[in-house]
Amino acid sequence: MNSLNDHCITVCNSLLRGELSAVETYGQALEALADTPAADELRRIRAEHAKSAARLSANVREMGGTPGKDSGAWGIFAVAVQGAADLFGATSALMTLQQGEEMGRNDYKDVLLDELVMPDCKQMISEELLPPVLNHIVVLETLKQAV
Repeated sequence: MNSLNDHCITVCNSLLRGELSAVETYGQALEALADTPAADELRRIRAEHAKSAARLSANVREMGGTPGKDSGAWGIFAVAVQGAADLFGATSALMTLQQGEEMGRNDYKDVLLDELVMPDCKQMISEELLPPVLNHIVVLETLKQAV
């Protein structure tokens, strides 16, 4: 393996932790918001994050790395969403989810600017992983206005 490959594995594992955190976070949100009109959209978004996590895991394996299996420090977002929903209601939980999506968007955009990330990884991010996140931000904004 070369250093560019190693760097790309590290970057993809970091993005993978973010996606795993999103899956956890949406799971927590669904527990709190299961009986709301937002639940179907939240399930769809959670499934898209699971798909992105699977894609990143496969990419890390293809590069000869070992994919991370947990969200690590990112998991704190799941706790924040649950607390926000319990204390302040659906709008606050949706705002917290949107903040998480915006963090994810920024992480992906930062990677696209990283000159050490291989072009294949950048293409995967720009074509497969970033577009759903951008859509999630718009959907959550709409859901916040509806609750």
